Amino acid sequence: MRTAIRAAASLVAGIVATGLAGCAAPAGGAGGTVTVFAAASLKAPFTALAEEFEAAHPGTTVTLSFAGSSDLATQISQGAPADVFASADANTMAKLSGAGLVEGSPRDFASNVLTIAVPPGNPASIATFADLARPGVRTVICAAQVPCGAATKALEQETGTTLQPVSEESSVTDVLGKVVSGEADAGLVYVTDVRTAGGKVQEVPFPESARAVNTYPIAAVRTGGNNDLAAAFIETVTGSDGQQLLRGAGFGTP
Repeated sequence: MRTAIRAAASLVAGIVATGLAGCAAPAGGAGGTVTVFAAASLKAPFTALAEEFEAAHPGTTVTLSFAGSSDLATQISQGAPADVFASADANTMAKLSGAGLVEGSPRDFASNVLTIAVPPGNPASIATFADLARPGVRTVICAAQVPCGAATKALEQETGTTLQPVSEESSVTDVLGKVVSGEADAGLVYVTDVRTAGGKVQEVPFPESARAVNTYPIAAVRTGGNNDLAAAFIETVTGSDGQQLLRGAGFGTP
C-alpha cells in the first residue's frame, strides 16, 4: 500500500511543481509548521502537495495526519492540535463549523464517488451493486459515521439493497486494505482509492454511484497555531495548481 501511495504521489507531484515554485513564502519569510488533518482518501495527493508546498516555502514543515473524517473531527473537538481540516464530506465539516471550531466558511475543493474494489480476477464475480448483498459474498464497507459509510447507506436506500457486510471500517483505506489482503471479496471505496492501489485491486464501476457524490470542504481550525501558513495551504489546495493535482489523482470538481 505504501509503495502504491508513493507512486501515486510521485505521478501527481510534477503537476504542481512549477506553479508552487513561484509561490511566496509567508509574510516576513518566516517558516514554521502547519498541521493538516485530512480524510484518508486524500493521502496520495496531499502527500505530494505537502512536499511541493514545503519546497515553495523554505523553512516550512507540513505535518499530515490521515484518518476517517469523523475520527479527525472528534480529535479536533477534543483539542488535538491542527491548523487545517480537509473533510471527505460536508456534514462532518458542518459539525465543527457549528461548534465554532473553524475559521470562516469552509471551501469546497473536490468531490468523489464510490466504486467497488475486488481482488484481481474478481473471484466472486461481482458485476453490480446488488451483487454485494449476495449470500456468501464477503463485503466490507465503511462504518455509517464515516463519509464513505454515509454514502454507502444512501446508495442502499436509493437502490433498495440491504448489505450484510462482514465488517465496517473506520476509514476507506481500511476497507481497501481488506480487499488487498484477500479478507474480502469486495469493498466499497472511492474511485481515487482504486487508482492509488494500482494492480492490487480491480474496479467494478456501477451507475448508481452517481446518486451519492461526496463533496470535500477544507477550512482553517480556529485553535490552530499558524494562521498564515494555514491560509496559504488552503489557497494552494483550492487554487489552480492544487486543483490540477487533485484532478490528476482522480477527484472530481466540487
